[in-house]
Amino acid sequence: MENAPAQGLTRALTLRSVVLFGLAYMTPLIVLGTFGVVAESTGGTVPTAYLLALLAMLFTAHSYGKMAAAHPVAGSAYTYVRRAIDSRVGFLIGWATLLDYFFLPMVIWLIGGAYLQAQFPGVPFWVWIIGFIVLTTALNVRGIKTAERANDLLMTFQVLVIGIFVVLSLRHVLHVGGAGALAGTAPFANHATTLAGISAGAAIAAYSFLGFDAVTTLTEETIEPQRTMPRAILLIALIGGGIFVAVAWATQLAHPGSSFDDPSSAAFEIARTIGGDLFSSVFLAGLVVAQFASGIAAQASTSRLLYAMGRDSVLPRRIFGRIHPRYRTPVLNILLTGVVGLIALRLSVATSTSFINFGAFIAFTFVNFSVIATYVRERRAGRRPGPLGYVIAPAIGAAVDIWLLTHLDAKALVLGVCWLALGICYLAYLTRGFRTPPPELTFEEEPPVVAERV
Repeated sequence: MENAPAQGLTRALTLRSVVLFGLAYMTPLIVLGTFGVVAESTGGTVPTAYLLALLAMLFTAHSYGKMAAAHPVAGSAYTYVRRAIDSRVGFLIGWATLLDYFFLPMVIWLIGGAYLQAQFPGVPFWVWIIGFIVLTTALNVRGIKTAERANDLLMTFQVLVIGIFVVLSLRHVLHVGGAGALAGTAPFANHATTLAGISAGAAIAAYSFLGFDAVTTLTEETIEPQRTMPRAILLIALIGGGIFVAVAWATQLAHPGSSFDDPSSAAFEIARTIGGDLFSSVFLAGLVVAQFASGIAAQASTSRLLYAMGRDSVLPRRIFGRIHPRYRTPVLNILLTGVVGLIALRLSVATSTSFINFGAFIAFTFVNFSVIATYVRERRAGRRPGPLGYVIAPAIGAAVDIWLLTHLDAKALVLGVCWLALGICYLAYLTRGFRTPPPELTFEEEPPVVAERV
């Protein structure tokens, strides 16, 4: 790392590498983790909810690609809005994005705990949540590194479990209803289908897509980022969305409707129906392993984002900008993320995923606005970018994002608005009543921390 060029990080990632990273970050198995909650919201039309979410993500992915090409640096929505619109608005978008990072580990542990409780109902739910928190926190404090080979094995295991789940679902459908059952339209529309229900389901389903935008943080390590990054973002959204729709279709065929013993762990119930106790155990193992690994990565990422914000005085440096002298990790930030995870004991899967999506939809909306702002700026400079890609497409993306935002869980909307209000108050404090620019987050690590890779 010391021999890297002064102007930035080494560019070594190809299109394939970036796409695989984005798909791994999305955790494809999560479509089954939230299946019951989405089915309950949509009246048993989960594939349609994912199609609507995919539509929104494609327009937004197009905007992310435009901004990544225009600003080939790390920082994602925070950087794009800061540079295209205003530094203060950029700060608030960064604050909204922090909502995703800060509470994502909590949602991951909540979903994993719900499925473990379904298998072991005699064990109190809080035991699983605290177990996830203690174990992942201990590993992150000690700086456990996840090798690329281990990540590949995890992805292979997930894909294998998903493939078996789909095959067993289709076999079950053929056995119960014959070949004609595969052509049924019930998974996409039935007597209980409403636009409001589909929109509410899509607002939750969007949680599965979180990660397609995360690859923009790799811009400075990607070969030909102006060309590679826009293609990678669209491919990640398309491939991930295709997987989600296909899996949701097969699963909805195997279990029509939205009636479950527990919507939070519905896929475990379906796994037992289509594959018996043996496969339900394999499925549970796959889901828990995926959630555990995702929890480690999410907590590590959150703690380092908080450290970067503390180091750059966006947050109090004495608290968030500290590194443990022995473990060389931001221990206080890791512990704080673990404590926040305890909120999972008081939230449902639907509310918690909606809470996460509040920050995501805010960021998505303003990335679309950033493309339009870029169009206005380019026109003023005498250049003529295409209105289709710089105005119409991002306007549609922003409209769909706002529409889905308004269909989030009511409790999540209240919590999200409170979070934004807190951010506005903190921004007023940092900028002395909005009179000075806010501190800028650089996303560059200091030398002692660069060697610590998680």
